[in-house]
Amino acid sequence: MGKPSLMMKRLPFMAVVCTVLFVVYRTIKYENYQEEIDKKLSVRGEEKAYSRNVKGLPQGIIHATSDLELRSLWSPSSLRSKVNVYSNLSLLAIPVGIKQKHNVDIMVQKFLQDNFTIILFHYDANVDGWWDLSWSGKAIHITAQNQTKWWFAKRFLHPDIVSIYDYIFLWDEDLGVEHFSPSRYVKIVKEEGLEISQPALDPNSTEIHHRITVRARTKKVHRRVYELRGNTRCSDASKGPPCTGFVEGMAPVFSRSAWYCTWHLIQNDLVHGWGVDMKIGYCAQGDRTQNVGVVDSEYVVHKGIQTLGGSSQDVARASNRKRTPPKHGAAAFDQRVEIRRQSTWELQVFKDRWNRAIDEDKSWVDPFNSDKKRARHRRSNHMFS
Repeated sequence: MGKPSLMMKRLPFMAVVCTVLFVVYRTIKYENYQEEIDKKLSVRGEEKAYSRNVKGLPQGIIHATSDLELRSLWSPSSLRSKVNVYSNLSLLAIPVGIKQKHNVDIMVQKFLQDNFTIILFHYDANVDGWWDLSWSGKAIHITAQNQTKWWFAKRFLHPDIVSIYDYIFLWDEDLGVEHFSPSRYVKIVKEEGLEISQPALDPNSTEIHHRITVRARTKKVHRRVYELRGNTRCSDASKGPPCTGFVEGMAPVFSRSAWYCTWHLIQNDLVHGWGVDMKIGYCAQGDRTQNVGVVDSEYVVHKGIQTLGGSSQDVARASNRKRTPPKHGAAAFDQRVEIRRQSTWELQVFKDRWNRAIDEDKSWVDPFNSDKKRARHRRSNHMFS
């Protein structure tokens, strides 16, 4: 009598367990099914719009992407059939001003040795001052007065344009590359599976903002930093920036897939890019603690020279020149101060947009926040139970 009675008590419990498992199974299956449907609808929608816009062309003539490779106006007959053979598989893009010409020259020569495509964004509109350099004719020059790196990148590095390149280096002009080899760097990021990366900074760099960017002398690559001082406390338990899954904006390197995502993250009107570095891990094509890293064996020196809008030294010199005194109550205009104010304002706007986007996209689940994941799964289970 005891055993049958015990079995009878277990049956309801087992039934509940089976029911819960069935509900979880159906929920997961439904979510996967819905995700596939959404993808198909999205692709079909794009395909329909694409087909509608080019319906006047025969399909075989359509070439949907482009690149930044220079094309010769003439070539030997033996080379004419090789117009689509790409020799450059990585791209270096730098915002430049004539004051940093010497340093940029050193940088570009290193990258050209490893067969990079070079694009210079001239924020001071001075292109003529570069033509005396032997490699200048091999580079692409784009000019727009007083525009930032992110402004240029959003407009001229569209994913369809740079899709032939394995890696996009979007670097500042004030980096010392004495200890850096582009080819060795690319080899390392491929071996390590880094979708987003940056070279480590020499500890003697003029400006270091985040400890994770500092070179670890005994490592080839590091993906996190340990810091228990100050407001930032980084340990093995840390899951996000600036402790892990983080690179800074002065020397980021993107894989093709990561750039496709990052380009969409860059805001068209927020030109200073503040805040993007803290969210860039969402473009890591998976786990940001593994796919984002800092390469130690190939490192650079960050010289911290601010020239866009005038350096602080320029501002100081200008303020000391004799000029007509300002009207009573008028303050001298300091471009660097105004740039920082603009950057700070843009950072807050970016944060507000991110939070609003999360609130409005009810189907989005933060891949790096397990608590939110569980909460939304609980809601889904409740809906379908």
